[in-house]
Amino acid sequence: MLGILRQKVGAGSSSAMILGQSLQRIRPAASGLRNYASAAKEMTVRDALNSALDEEMSADPKVFLMGEEVGEYQGAYKISKGLLDKYGPERVLDTPITEAGFTGIGVGAAYYGLKPIIEFMTFNFSMQARVPPRSSHSAIDHIINSAAKSNYMSAGQINVPLVFRGPNGAAAGVGAQHSQCYAAWFASCPGLKVLSPYSSEDARGLLKAAIRDPDPVVFLENELLYGESFPVSAEALDSSFCLPIGKAKIEREGKDVTITAFSKMVGYALKAADILAKEGISAEVINLRSIRPLDRATINASVRKTNRLVTVEEGFPQHGVGAEICTSVIEESFGYLDAPVERISGADVPMPYAANLERMAVPQVEDIVRGAKRACYRAVPLAATA
Repeated sequence: MLGILRQKVGAGSSSAMILGQSLQRIRPAASGLRNYASAAKEMTVRDALNSALDEEMSADPKVFLMGEEVGEYQGAYKISKGLLDKYGPERVLDTPITEAGFTGIGVGAAYYGLKPIIEFMTFNFSMQARVPPRSSHSAIDHIINSAAKSNYMSAGQINVPLVFRGPNGAAAGVGAQHSQCYAAWFASCPGLKVLSPYSSEDARGLLKAAIRDPDPVVFLENELLYGESFPVSAEALDSSFCLPIGKAKIEREGKDVTITAFSKMVGYALKAADILAKEGISAEVINLRSIRPLDRATINASVRKTNRLVTVEEGFPQHGVGAEICTSVIEESFGYLDAPVERISGADVPMPYAANLERMAVPQVEDIVRGAKRACYRAVPLAATA
């Protein structure tokens, strides 16, 4: 790590020297780890993330990856498969189990003009700290107090171009300390951009955008989506492909109710929309993609058309992403609402370990269907189900 900093940002080094030294260390290889056909095809989210990392590392020698088991083991979820062989140990760095340590190193490297990608094995570990007497700093301290605030505190003189990425939210059977959604936590902090992809196209386009961005980006993936396959357009397979940060995607158009969701919940919302359609309810499904900045314009335009809103998220209900969306709609489109906003979220408890309780703690498709029916005044009275 120190070798990279010395070679790339040593006193008096010019940009040309930095570029030249970095290029010499890149092993000769093909332009990508895999060759994609020009026609539309299926791709897993895992492969989409891997290809995005590969292409951005190939295009910019200042980009490097750092985290636990990202190199020799090729990533805990195999997102970094093949990258160590291609780019070498100075650009794919295995770290000790010390999130606070390598997060701080990443922030420092970004101060000097490099573009680190910091992988957390789970975002739950972004809370990890080193304890006294050596240090009392935590990883989130570096993310919030160093990465997020430096540009503002330096009056724009310091950019911090780095990406914090890894799985976020509930997986399956991993308990309360490995299942929390941190979207609302990070999205509440000025200076950070927070992205959460759903499909393979989202994963490729948003990760590329995050790596190219001059500011710190928190990139929230989902462990259960890694193995899911999605159609990918020929455009998305091009190495220049990039999605705009701060822009949502309307996954399904509708006229009766708006459903907002992000990450894995987008798939649930789409399944709910299919069920609702069979009952004569036309649901518009919005894939947020970007949590901060939030695409308020797209959300409000949809609500002004459908006059109803259901928000869906895995996180806790209080102070959640859904609460922020509700506030935006009330502030900008209150007169268009024909029904109270419905919020579908995780239960307000730490994640249970038992499988039956875990399912009850995470939103399900039927919860979204019921919420949409309530918003459309089509819900079955409780007395009728007794």
